[in-house]
Amino acid sequence: MPTAETPLRDEYAAAVERVADRTLAVLRDGEGTAALADPDTVVPRPLLAAVRVLGADLFAPQLLTGAQPDDTTAALLAEARTAFPAPAPSSAEAALVIGWQDWAAGGLLARTPYGSAVPAPAPLSDPEAVGWQAWSRRMAQLSSLALPTLDGPVHDAARAHTLHLARGAVRSMLRRDPTTAVRLARWLSWARADGRPLRLEIEPVLDRIRLAGDGTSRSVLELAIAQRLLEGAPK
Repeated sequence: MPTAETPLRDEYAAAVERVADRTLAVLRDGEGTAALADPDTVVPRPLLAAVRVLGADLFAPQLLTGAQPDDTTAALLAEARTAFPAPAPSSAEAALVIGWQDWAAGGLLARTPYGSAVPAPAPLSDPEAVGWQAWSRRMAQLSSLALPTLDGPVHDAARAHTLHLARGAVRSMLRRDPTTAVRLARWLSWARADGRPLRLEIEPVLDRIRLAGDGTSRSVLELAIAQRLLEGAPK
């Protein structure tokens, strides 16, 4: 039965799609900045929430071309992080995921006048301890870290466990979970750009996701970032 929260949830989800679509357009067209909001008007809360969700990926168009995060987007992200503090985690592992997402966004904001670096959380559990399936799901949730010029323990884990990333991507495709598949494929593209040998041909995986993906702007953005990484993004 619909509740009063349903229209609000739909509004916020639609805002995430709009922000992802605008970021994707900048990535494809090289417009420089996303111009997500008019700086002379009050930013609607759904837009701020969407900016908070996209986090580090807002700067993907700049990072993939060797540029620095732009101040306009940085100011908006800083406002979004103030309006929407990090949510209360449901578990210790979820807390790590939220912490690493904030570490990535905070680190990029620190390159602008609108933020400061966020201390790195504890490393994720090792795949040998939690199993490669659980580990790959966590890495999929951290796909926004798979960007040039970001580096840390999560990236070291991706370098060390490309086989588990490949297993996770294949498993997700077999389970018809294109969202997880494209996020793990993005990590694989990042690893290959980093010079790591892969146990999986990534181009056919990306082609399959293009044909059978969920079609959401956010997933298409993940796919576009993966493709750009394969084409040779700056280190």
